[in-house]
Amino acid sequence: MNSPSSIQRFLLETLDIRGAVVKLTDAWQALQHERDYPPALARLLGEMAAVCTVITGNLKQPGQITFQVRGNGPIKCLMINCTESLNLRGFAKADAFNPNEKLSSLFGDGQFQLSLEAKGLEQPYQSIVSFEGNSVAEAFTHYLEQSEQQPVGLWLACDKDASAALFVQKLPGADTKDPDGWTRVLALAETVRNEELLKLDTDTLLRRLFSEEDVRLYPSRAVTHDWPRDPERINDLLLSLGEEEVRAMLADSEELIIREELSNQTYRFKLEDINTVFQPRTLH
Repeated sequence: MNSPSSIQRFLLETLDIRGAVVKLTDAWQALQHERDYPPALARLLGEMAAVCTVITGNLKQPGQITFQVRGNGPIKCLMINCTESLNLRGFAKADAFNPNEKLSSLFGDGQFQLSLEAKGLEQPYQSIVSFEGNSVAEAFTHYLEQSEQQPVGLWLACDKDASAALFVQKLPGADTKDPDGWTRVLALAETVRNEELLKLDTDTLLRRLFSEEDVRLYPSRAVTHDWPRDPERINDLLLSLGEEEVRAMLADSEELIIREELSNQTYRFKLEDINTVFQPRTLH
């Protein structure tokens, strides 16, 4: 049985290099439940979910992050949202595509957007950049090095059962502690195999990769996919559209189906349900 989804931060103490390991198991399985994504599309979404968890879990100030990649290629949209409590949701939309095609071609003129919501911000912080790279790991490595102004390393793996990430970042004092430390850590991390990322627990993985280094492990944090149905919000949506428009939408079918992609919920309304939504409200 898989262990629950988590993120665990670590520090290579004598090198001044920090990092994190993400393991998404039950949360990843719940996020893709009944979606029937092709394996190649699911892998991209799962890798983005792992990266989003890494970045949200490393925020200096707790906040909520949304990653979105949109393009004019076969892959239309990949979106992942992670709250400050590490509650994940997301979805993907794509036409049929060749999984062997370069990622840059699959997105076309793809743009990557990050939105950060945090206490103290009057409005969400947004950053929009071009999606550069032929893998999710490559694209996010480029983005993080530009935004953080510090070298990073990122390794991702994903299958139908799990998604995982290994992240390392060179801190400002690293070169004074060990001039060769960062080069050595990157070389060791490059040896990680997908199977190790997906199957090994964090402690075993780090000790296998960095057996000669002093590794400080911080307490792990749970990652979830817990987005229950919210019929009241959907009812409010229908009310905002207006009775005439909603009844017109229902006219040619037996039921009105509203799909909430981000939270992976489907709402179905028959005529009697619509009548209930728009019945006169009484004041008490």
